[in-house]
Amino acid sequence: MDTMLNVLEDRALEPSVARDAAPEGNWRIARDDENIAWLVLDRPGKSVNTIDRSVLEELDLHLAALEADRPRGLVIRSAKPGGFAAGADINGFVGASRQAVREMLGEGHRVLDRLAALPFASVAVVHGHCLGAGLELALACRMRIAVSNATLGFPEVMLGLHPGLGGTFRSIALADPVEAMSLMLTGKSAPARKARKIGLVDAVVEERHVNNAVHAAIFGDLVRPDPSLRSKAFSLKPARAFAARQMRAKAREKARPETYPAPFALIDLWEEHGGRPDRMREAELESFAKLIETPTAQNLVRVFFLRETMRGLRRGKSGIRRVHVIGAGAMGGDIAAWAAREGFAVTLQDIALEPIGRAVKSASKMLEATLKDPLKVRDALDRLVPDPEGQGVLGADLVIEAAPEKIDLKRKILQDAESRMKPGAILATNTSALPLPDLAETLADPSRFVGIHFFNPVSRMQLVEIVRHEAVSDETLRRATGFVVELSRLPAPVRPSAGFLVNRALTPYIAEALKMVDEGIPKERIDARAEEFGMPMGPIELADQVGLDIAVEVADTLRERLHMPLPETPGWMHEMIREGRLGRKTGRGLYDYDADGKPKKAKLEALPDGSPDDAALIDRLILPMLNTLVAALREGVAESEEIVDGAMVFGTGFAPFRGGPMRYARERGVDQIVARLTELETSHGTRFRPDKGWDRL
Repeated sequence: MDTMLNVLEDRALEPSVARDAAPEGNWRIARDDENIAWLVLDRPGKSVNTIDRSVLEELDLHLAALEADRPRGLVIRSAKPGGFAAGADINGFVGASRQAVREMLGEGHRVLDRLAALPFASVAVVHGHCLGAGLELALACRMRIAVSNATLGFPEVMLGLHPGLGGTFRSIALADPVEAMSLMLTGKSAPARKARKIGLVDAVVEERHVNNAVHAAIFGDLVRPDPSLRSKAFSLKPARAFAARQMRAKAREKARPETYPAPFALIDLWEEHGGRPDRMREAELESFAKLIETPTAQNLVRVFFLRETMRGLRRGKSGIRRVHVIGAGAMGGDIAAWAAREGFAVTLQDIALEPIGRAVKSASKMLEATLKDPLKVRDALDRLVPDPEGQGVLGADLVIEAAPEKIDLKRKILQDAESRMKPGAILATNTSALPLPDLAETLADPSRFVGIHFFNPVSRMQLVEIVRHEAVSDETLRRATGFVVELSRLPAPVRPSAGFLVNRALTPYIAEALKMVDEGIPKERIDARAEEFGMPMGPIELADQVGLDIAVEVADTLRERLHMPLPETPGWMHEMIREGRLGRKTGRGLYDYDADGKPKKAKLEALPDGSPDDAALIDRLILPMLNTLVAALREGVAESEEIVDGAMVFGTGFAPFRGGPMRYARERGVDQIVARLTELETSHGTRFRPDKGWDRL
């Protein structure tokens, strides 16, 4: 069956005569009966194409041969079912000097300039993902045809960079300059039809019509429109200067130039040289080489590899196709909806129909927002089946319990599910607080029981903690890890501990912030300083987001089970909880919330003075988090600094440009952090005492 699917998958692409051509390194090449050359990128041993030095060097040789024996036209496309190319191979830049990077890019420019200057028509046919350097390769062709499933974009900004193989000047020359700049500044991808609308591609067709579209492009029946008046207007510097000011203002809403310089470098590049492609070409090389040396780029590249490391924890397919979720509350409903979105058949159980109805309604909104295709939304909703009687347990490959955090309730649900599950199925809990061994010991076969802990909201939080216990089998862990990756999520293996890894680390961050509020420091200032450090949300707003009742409960659990020396919860917090002011979910908490769920914050300039200096405030928030993570490493809760950094970046949004908390600790200096913790212990108490694990670093 798999072989038949592979054959059908291959036939879905149209590489013409190059299908049967012998590979020549990374490429296959052949000519058809009309003397059209088909040059197909097919990197051996890889599931996706990336662009590296070898790909460009071989392309250069093929172009030289084509110049000597001219075809009627040239078609470039990919043999990989997943897409045209996923961008540059980042490994080529790791550890390279600024000068070496500039020389590598300069050589790449020369090859793509040669492609652009061919004396015959060249056509890129793109499908699936066409990103970064892959898009820059396509832009160097005379015309671009997108298969309807294509997405095109420049994700380099996510690595602290901007396009470096001609993308900056070719994209603004071919497409609407403001739209092209937006793609480069945000890192977002455009679907095929939007790419056609803004001028990035010349036609959008179904795969079965690729051959006809190629012929139309090569024989002159597909004509590229002249650049719009908008493009011509932005060839003048005053127009660019006006737009650049707006772009900088928008960029500053998301990032600061000191910590994320790439967007601002790109805007400068366009404003100064956007009317002169030759000058912009040289400036692009210099700017890219300068950016790659910045700490931001180096740390964001590290984060990229952390993601790949976590994906790489998967060992084979999970074998899970049918998922049953017990509990249709906020977490259970979101887990079920996301699994349905990712192609799994899902049944959702609860003791009443009302929560299931709310979960399906919420799922519909999430699917519409993330899939943006009515047919895909319909198909996903078809895979999400309300199941109040729990019949889905019988056929499920994986049963996930997502009931309220009450140990007796969870034990009853898990025991009942285990008694009805088919042989070989996995039983999982989404608990974030209860000890897994206490749940496992009441099961008949704890070897197939595992913790799969999602974070809220499931549709946005990439991390999932895979929690082991002494009795779980390696095969259960392997399949659970594979399932998480198949959900397009990142697994972090952890051992049982109160709060596991992420919640354990976040609790002192939130608790210290509440202590500061109790001391009279304005909550808005605390949140603002944390966000300036690089956190996606300040600790006060985060406490409201989590729910004040839950935040206090987790802190109490950590004090009790781990004897963590957390600051006492202020009495006024308990009073707020008794009054029902629980945070965002009730519309009132530490902040009041508007109808859209946004906190109402006082302006910083209107706040009273008298708070500690910024560095002292940040150290009180961040260093307890680092101290807790070091303790978790010492105890074996997490296996490595890489897992800790990945979990905190993808589970909490910890300042990605800092590369993760352990990377931050090492860059700042372990000795300096220990000394600072000791100072804080002297001035604020034993909760800042450096953990013994620092000695191992």
